[in-house]
Amino acid sequence: MHILLTRPIDDSKELILRFTSLGHKVSHLPVINIEPLRYLEPDFSKFEGIIFTSANAIKNLNTSKIDKKIQCFCVGNSTEKIAKHSGFQNIFCAEGNVNNLKEIILQNFDKNSGSLIYISGELISYSLEKDLISNGYSVKRLINYTVKPIEKIRDELIKDLKALITYIVFIYSENSARNFLNILKKYNLRDDWMNTNLMCLGERASSVLNEIKWKKIFLFNPGEEEFLLYKI
Repeated sequence: MHILLTRPIDDSKELILRFTSLGHKVSHLPVINIEPLRYLEPDFSKFEGIIFTSANAIKNLNTSKIDKKIQCFCVGNSTEKIAKHSGFQNIFCAEGNVNNLKEIILQNFDKNSGSLIYISGELISYSLEKDLISNGYSVKRLINYTVKPIEKIRDELIKDLKALITYIVFIYSENSARNFLNILKKYNLRDDWMNTNLMCLGERASSVLNEIKWKKIFLFNPGEEEFLLYKI
């Protein structure tokens, strides 16, 4: 089975190894690049909880001055894994979507106990900060990375995509979906997906790619990628 992964290489390595060990051919087409942003480091001791909606938020954060016993809220398993690796001990993990993460925060963090700091990228599809504030929470958002589109694709990869039937494509965000669509249009690839199953992390991502004719569209949470192979 030919599988196409679209996340940056650091986020794709594990899946590439896993899928190839199962005998699948994996192509890697990164559609975004993660770029760190300079930020004014806050006094983390003023916060009783910290929120991460992506693993990149942790990777681009200096965590050395953070008490690792702080209540740590992660959007999904991949983010939780990086949080544990960074030393955080008191972790609450959602099921891969921000709505579920909000509910976990509402259930487990006492808004009267202090403030939350929300670490995120520059582009977000859901304003978790505003939603929590409307529920009476004190939240500060710190932006420590941004996402840039990748526009130039290797000629060899373009040839592979045109020559081989791709059975599965994984898309992880609305922004990635938009950049992927731009690449398909730029390289005249938009009509080659009728036999391909599109796997999207959320409805926002899938809606961007609705103009392409897919075999089927599936929604998934991070960590379910291997399981999805057996659904098609």
